[in-house]
Amino acid sequence: MLDHISLRVQDHSRAVAFYRAALAPLGYQVMMEYPGATGLGSGMPDFWLMTTEQPLNPTHLAFSAERDVVDAFHAAALAAGGTDNGPPGLRADYHPHYYSAFVRDPEGNNVEVVCHDDPDAKPAPVKTAARKSARKVKPAVKAKPKTAKAKPKAKAKPKAKAKKLAAKKKRR
Repeated sequence: MLDHISLRVQDHSRAVAFYRAALAPLGYQVMMEYPGATGLGSGMPDFWLMTTEQPLNPTHLAFSAERDVVDAFHAAALAAGGTDNGPPGLRADYHPHYYSAFVRDPEGNNVEVVCHDDPDAKPAPVKTAARKSARKVKPAVKAKPKTAKAKPKAKAKPKAKAKKLAAKKKRR
């Protein structure tokens, strides 16, 4: 599983402005900024824009989202200065439920947002165990660790026996 990815850009401020707007429907926002580097993400910065002076080699990036977010991304990316590279829709040649939209960013990268979910699939039923775990349950009382048992104390002797023993000791 990927943790983060960096995209090299030449016009850093233009790229940040584009991706800030285009990825907003996915919940992405600028999370970290350094000179020449900006981290965007939702929860953690997993998409980085890095300034370079080297010639660019446009690439393809794909983000995963729900279908309505695919549509919102396409509209936001076009409004932010991207060019259409494939409107939102099914791409049955990929697989029957592949719903995506493609936009070229201002530096020529092909940015896609895709949904793989079957829109007609019914959610899996919640199992009984899962329902029970959803209820508040009092925490179980933890057992105390077992320690070595102490030897039982000697029973106290009855007073009469104690007196007899004391008398015998005096005689000696």
